[in-house]
This record gives sequence, structure tokens and C-alpha cells, in this order.
Amino acid sequence: MKKITNNILPKNTNSVFFIGICGISMSSLASITHQNGIKVGGSDTNDGDTARALREKGIDVCIGHSAENVKGYDAVVYTAAISYDNPELVYARDNNIPCINRADYLGSLMLAYTNRVGVAGMHGKSTVTGMISHIFIEAGKEPTVLNGANTVELGGGAYKIGRNDGFIFEACEYKDSFLSFHPDTAVLLNLEMDHVDYFHSLQQIKDSFEKYANKAKTVIACGNDKNLMDALKNCTSEIITYGRDDKSLDFCAYDIKENKYGFNVFKIAYKGEHLCDVEICVPGEHNVLNTTAAIAVGYINGIDAQEAAKSMSTFKGVNRRAEYKGEANGVVIYDDYAHHPSEIMSSIHGLKKLCNCNLWCIYQPHTYSRTAGLFEEFCASFGEADKVIFAEIYAAREVNTFGISSKDIADRIEGALYFETFEEIADYVNANAKPGDLVVTMGAGDIFKMHKMLLK
Repeated sequence: MKKITNNILPKNTNSVFFIGICGISMSSLASITHQNGIKVGGSDTNDGDTARALREKGIDVCIGHSAENVKGYDAVVYTAAISYDNPELVYARDNNIPCINRADYLGSLMLAYTNRVGVAGMHGKSTVTGMISHIFIEAGKEPTVLNGANTVELGGGAYKIGRNDGFIFEACEYKDSFLSFHPDTAVLLNLEMDHVDYFHSLQQIKDSFEKYANKAKTVIACGNDKNLMDALKNCTSEIITYGRDDKSLDFCAYDIKENKYGFNVFKIAYKGEHLCDVEICVPGEHNVLNTTAAIAVGYINGIDAQEAAKSMSTFKGVNRRAEYKGEANGVVIYDDYAHHPSEIMSSIHGLKKLCNCNLWCIYQPHTYSRTAGLFEEFCASFGEADKVIFAEIYAAREVNTFGISSKDIADRIEGALYFETFEEIADYVNANAKPGDLVVTMGAGDIFKMHKMLLK
């Protein structure tokens, strides 16, 4: 196992405190730091499986934020979602304890590696990061991986410390975090309006993506995405394009069909010539593009394309991305992380093909700002679902200054329902779903807790 070096920590740092430690990325960074012999502690608002897993490693996790938690630590790492007046941050600043944001901390970690592959885009980052990692690992390489979601291929976790062969990471655009990273290869999946609490225009997002792309030697970008290609028109890095049904692109998926299970089978051409045949077992046409991007990354890194395609046939996806949770009384239960209108439409479209009867979508919007800023788009996102039920908005880091509720969306969609509690939703679905129906719980908040109520 390669020892991680970190040149952003002060010399003689013996302990680091992580504010928001139970997030996917933060828990991974905390675990990596702990594995390298540094005392690690942290805090979060909710106790749960992640907190228990960290404690089992010997990491102290406090529930709730208090200045007392930080005393005795040499440095503090915090996420972009932590407010400036967080009591732990305030204490650290007042006592001259170095405070490092998560993006800068991760950016420093990756500098120990050559061949850094960073996956960015408004949607699909975790899936494609998982796909690329799976291709590399199946090819016998041992990369270090830091993903934004847990995967089966990483032993149920979101990170892996490898021996060499590069650093594969998810590059989040929120608050321009990805501008703290140092990719050799920047994989750009898509670009559209999101994170309206930070980005105030599509042009602002394009400018950020151009800056990220210019940090890389090579950019692998979806040529089907007009916004993305517009952002890259003045990019100074080498650009390799991928996409579907357009053989002017460097890597092109074509002859796309469905097998008897509702999954996609297709071919990929490189520079207009057939390269490999692909069969995937994750649902949705969006995963044709995701797979093509991952195979392109493998190919330019010397991995045989057909071998990469073969590994994609065993890729099971990442947690909470069209994740099968079980079956109860003939009703199939899935869980999905989609929380943007485009993601919702793609996920519902893919799951619809796996559904024998009615498709139920139980959706929990994520943040008031996104719900208000993309309200009309959300109202138009659920057309392929047969039954739609809304839970209340998950506030995350926000206060409802918009005066908005999930009920406002439900009232705009014919036949949609709104319930205040998960218990009410579960009671209604359990009483009305029929054998052959498919129920998906959807959103980036805590809606994933519902599947246990449904499986009962």
C-alpha cells in the first residue's frame, strides 16, 4: 500500500479533526489520514452506519458541533457545506489552529501521484469514477481511488489506497471545489444549470469548467453536450471527444440496442473504426455515455478496449444509483440518488424498462434553493412515472427563505401526492402497490431510509 503524503498539513501535525466527517468524501479522507498514522477525530450531525464504521477503525466521532470537540487537535479539515459560524471552525480560527477546506486537502493528497484522472460533470461523476476504477483494477493495475459513492468493487467503500498506477478521483464542481484539484486527465461528462445557491448563471459554470479543463494535459469530453463543448472552445489542453451516434467524435457508441433484461448492448468506434462490443448491466441510456467515457480513459491509458468492455459487463454500479434493494409481496424496490431534473428523467426512463407494471417514484427534493431555482424543470421531470409521491424538501445546509414546499410541485403534477412523513408515504405505498410494480425512492437526502419501511 502506497503511503499518502500531504504537504498542506503543518509540519509535526499529529492530529486532524474533520468537520462533517460522515460525508462520503470526508469519511474516506479521514480514513486515509488515519491509515497513515495520524490521530483523527471528527464531528457530524447524525449518528449512523458511517459513524459506527469510523469508530471501529479507532476514529473518534462526535455527534453535534461544539468548540470542545476541537480542543487538542493540530489541524481542522471542513467541507464546503460547513457554515462560517460553525462553532468548531470559530474555535479553530480563534486559537490559530490551521483550517483547511476539503477540496484543498484532497488536492494536496493527489500531488503524490502521477497520472491523475479527475471526473467532473453535473451528473454521473460517481458512476464514471467507479467504472474507470473497475477497468483499471480488472486490468491488474493498482490505482488509488477516491469516489463520491460506495461501490462493490471497492469492498463496499468509496476509497482505495493503491500501490501506483495513478489517482482516480471524483471532481465536484460545487463552490468550484474542483479548481483545487490537479488532474492530468480531466473527464468532463456534461454541463447544465445546478447549484443555484452558488452558480448564478450558466456562463459562470462554463467559465469554471474551462478553468478546470485547462488544468489538465488531456481532456476527455462528451461531444454530444453543446454546453460543455461551448465551454471548451478556447481550451488549451488536448481534447478527446466521446459520445453516441456521431462518428466524427473520437470515441463513439453506436448500434445501441437492449437485451432481454432491458440493459444496453452497443458498439464503440474509435476514429471511425470499430473498437469493441459492450454489454452493460446497469440500467439507463445515460450509462451508454458513461461506459463510453470510462472505456476511452482506459484505452488512452494502454488498456485493451475489449478487455475494458468485458470488465464493464461485471460492473454492478455504485450505491444509490438505480440500486436494487429487494422485493416485498411481488413489489420490487430500488433506490436512486437523482436530485436534478435531468437525472430524474434519465433514472425514471431507465427503471421504466425494468418495470412490469406501474413505476412508483417517491421523491424527496434536495435543498430549497435548487427546488426554487429549477422549479419548472422539476415539474416536468416525472412524466414517465405512473405514480409520483413527494416527501418534504431535505434542507441540508439551508434555511427555507424561499417559502417553498414539495407540495408546490405535487400540486402541479396530475395525480401526484404529497405526505409530510416517511411513515405516511410507506403506509400508502404498502397499501396500494401491486405485484409487478416497481417502487424507487429518489433524492440526495435521507430518503434512502424509506426502503426498509417498504421492504417490511
